[in-house]
Amino acid sequence: MAENVTLGDRVLALVVQPPEPGFTVSPRPGDAAAKVIESAASKAALAAGTLALPPGPLGWATIAPEMLAVWHIQRQLVADIAALYGRSAELGPTQMMWCLFRHTAAQALRDLSVRVGERVIVRPAAQALLQRAAAAVGVHLGKQAAGRALSRWVPLVGAAGVGAYAWWDTRQVGRAAQQLFEREAVIDNPV
Repeated sequence: MAENVTLGDRVLALVVQPPEPGFTVSPRPGDAAAKVIESAASKAALAAGTLALPPGPLGWATIAPEMLAVWHIQRQLVADIAALYGRSAELGPTQMMWCLFRHTAAQALRDLSVRVGERVIVRPAAQALLQRAAAAVGVHLGKQAAGRALSRWVPLVGAAGVGAYAWWDTRQVGRAAQQLFEREAVIDNPV
């Protein structure tokens, strides 16, 4: 019997266990983060653009792998930025989801954070809240995936567009992580 895995389930699986960072604390974390963001954005653009090359129906089969490849690059980026700022211990599923999807599915993540003046406090979430947020993000991403299907009909132009979007999207994820981890006491951990 085939298991019905939704995009929400895939989102939840991505954020549950953050990956091991590839970096350690940096004396100049802002500069190091900027370099890591650019590198990850280039990798994401290349992966997405390459997977978007097959035309027509064959190309449709590459939509999910393309999205997953980009998300894995982005989740590693978030873990690396947390490490550069010396905040790896504070990186949990809620912070990972907030960094990965706040710019594309902000409404779905509204219960995970609160703005206090200039700061954003990302609150720890119960499993049920995290599952609801992941499902809402999955619905939003499903709509985006439908739009990506159109790019498969014009292979070279579509691949360039998909790659450019992955580059921009990855930069947004990196900036979200950088904003979250560069400020002191922005992660509300339970006592």
